[in-house]
Amino acid sequence: QVQLVESGGGSVQTGGSLRLSCAASGNIDSRNCMGWYRQAPGQGRQGVAAIRSDGIATYTDSVKGRFTVSKDNANNTLYLQMNNLKPDDTAVYFCAAAKTRRYGCLGTPEDYTYWGQGTQVTVSS
Repeated sequence: QVQLVESGGGSVQTGGSLRLSCAASGNIDSRNCMGWYRQAPGQGRQGVAAIRSDGIATYTDSVKGRFTVSKDNANNTLYLQMNNLKPDDTAVYFCAAAKTRRYGCLGTPEDYTYWGQGTQVTVSS
């Protein structure tokens, strides 16, 4: 059983910063992809950032230069540092872990097996 628990969401003004954390527990393989996805009201779940076991990260274009994904393998914790936040970043953010995928990590949500419960990020103008 794999459990992912996100924390760190909240409300900020445009230009502010937040750091999301995702604590992973259970039978999780650290060699597989982990990522952050987000879902805004009325929209589908979108990939934001993902990271391989070797630390190689990929980002969706809209967050490049503003967001940084990192992973602490010793503590099985995934992070998302979000700077210069914009109202378009408002969404529920989900942590995800793949069961077998190790490359091309910023894929579709179907590439991931395990999901956290989500944490709300609200950016006001």
